[in-house]
Amino acid sequence: MINIIYSDESAHLTIEICNLLQQAANETLNLEFKEELAALGLALEDLETEIGVTVVDDEEIRGLNRDYRGNDKVTDVLSFPQYEGHDEILAEMSSVEEGAALLLGDVVICYDQALRQADEYGTGTTREIVYLFVHSMMHLLGYDHMEEDEKKEMREKEEEVLSVIGISR
Repeated sequence: MINIIYSDESAHLTIEICNLLQQAANETLNLEFKEELAALGLALEDLETEIGVTVVDDEEIRGLNRDYRGNDKVTDVLSFPQYEGHDEILAEMSSVEEGAALLLGDVVICYDQALRQADEYGTGTTREIVYLFVHSMMHLLGYDHMEEDEKKEMREKEEEVLSVIGISR
């Protein structure tokens, strides 16, 4: 089970969005780890994992982007992974003590930028926020989009998750 810990002082995240984020988190982990965990005799339902989700405004994300990435500009989402990638997470999942939670990392979503992008792409606010969350989860799991082949693989996985939970373009 994955527990999402929210920090949303402006209360932008509706119950509908939170439910979709929960579904997206579960499906992302299922897509990424189910078969490997089954081979180890483990099930995702038996593991406690956590992700922090913080919703901020333009000013706050700009400061975080400047401080952590050296980019003094607004961005849509930032990911702060706890692990280097898939293999390290799988190793931790297979050795985590019973009752302990595995923190995968933190996601910071800029609500203002999500609104602008939803308008620009015609996707709607809910879809844009859920997409940004799934995109960030992929980063938490070690995916990147610096090279074209990496970008393609990451995008395919994002779209698969969104499709399963009923969020499409």
